[in-house]
Amino acid sequence: MDKRQLERIDETLWRIAPKGGMRVPVIIFADEALIEEMDDKVAEQAINVTTLPGIVGACYVMPDAHWGYGFPIGGVAAFDPGEGGVVSAGGVGFDISCGVRTLETGLRRDHIEPVKKALAEALMSAVPVGVGSQGQIRLDDREMEAMLAGGAQWAVERGWGQPADLDRIEENGRMAGADPKQVSKKARQRQRQEMGTLGSGNHYLEVQEVERVFDPQAAAAFGLHEGDMVVTIHCGSRGLGHQIGTEFMKKMQKAAREAGIALPDRELACAPLDSPVGKSYLGAMRAGINCALANRQIITHLVRQVFSHFFPHADLRLIYDVSHNTCKQESHEIEGKRRQVYVHRKGATRAFGPGHPAIPGGFRQIGQPVIIGGSMGTASYILVGTREGEQKALSSACHGAGRRLSRRQAHKTWQGQRVVSDLEQQGVIVRSPSFRGVAEEAPGAYKDVDAVVRVADKAGLARLVARLRPLVCIKG
Repeated sequence: MDKRQLERIDETLWRIAPKGGMRVPVIIFADEALIEEMDDKVAEQAINVTTLPGIVGACYVMPDAHWGYGFPIGGVAAFDPGEGGVVSAGGVGFDISCGVRTLETGLRRDHIEPVKKALAEALMSAVPVGVGSQGQIRLDDREMEAMLAGGAQWAVERGWGQPADLDRIEENGRMAGADPKQVSKKARQRQRQEMGTLGSGNHYLEVQEVERVFDPQAAAAFGLHEGDMVVTIHCGSRGLGHQIGTEFMKKMQKAAREAGIALPDRELACAPLDSPVGKSYLGAMRAGINCALANRQIITHLVRQVFSHFFPHADLRLIYDVSHNTCKQESHEIEGKRRQVYVHRKGATRAFGPGHPAIPGGFRQIGQPVIIGGSMGTASYILVGTREGEQKALSSACHGAGRRLSRRQAHKTWQGQRVVSDLEQQGVIVRSPSFRGVAEEAPGAYKDVDAVVRVADKAGLARLVARLRPLVCIKG
């Protein structure tokens, strides 16, 4: 990124002052190395976001940011409906409520190592992965409607999980305000056989070791100790979410024109929050969130079944489930005023600090777990939200390492079979239906996740708790 357009505030904070059509500044969290690695499109897209009606505070850019569709991935922005605020499908993303959940297992590495390859094969067999993957669950019209309204609560009621899981999921497993009627027939059809499937791209299922604990108090509250084995699931709303995004992008382009909104980029298509299209999208998007929550809940059930075969006494308890492609109505103090705003987090994770009422009671005084997924074969992290994070970036943190190379560039650079072989020599078993997909997701295609989380920690967005190292990776 060209640093000449930036004002450096401190070691991890950069600012682009309002100019031209910008209504608020751009705030970027990164150290110098990460800034230099970011492409210029990140700044361009963030500036474009600041021109949208009703934006308040700033457009915040996380340290893992890279170019996206309309909004940069790693972009956060809040819109006030009382000031003509808008909602943008590009500000949520096409994989609605793509997110991560981590489960503790009560196992140690010496339990896993003797059965590591067999466990990898069993997980690969139990959880369908890859483009267009389909599961054993078939939803008729009635169950589709119930799933879109009920989310993970619906899944638990049907036996895919435990009631205790719901206490450890954002929104207690069910996003209020969902309107299944706003989800098209085509979107429903795409999802009819995709429940309980991982999908493709950067989605994964990993068995990981807690390699290092940075904050013993928070780690203990989350049930984490060095040497523990955990399972992390990363996926979203599959074909349904993508279809919702695709359809509403077209509707929003028309709605923006009718509302007289001048878009600097057609990919920033949006609709006023109080407009028919805006309300319709919110209802459909919330149904998409419920789809993703239900999907991760079903996968959790399948993973538990596999582990029970190898370890009959293992108890896989959910630590937390967070989403990173959403728009949620939240209360924040912005510019000295308490506001009800709609916060877009695209490739960014909610990170509420200690005492926030939305945090489960078991660790409300510690703060919300923040799960940061790494790239295949590299570390992942668990952090915890901070009180100062609200003022820093609307209680938001990064969501992963962030791409460094496009999938096309990665495919030209690496061979999938060689990546699998190299990782196995490092003690990481990778299973995937596609060597091309593995090449596209090679560790070198991503930024240094260690550097990304250091910035998040140093900037006060979230505090380091634990580093996780993969032993088994099931890749979509």
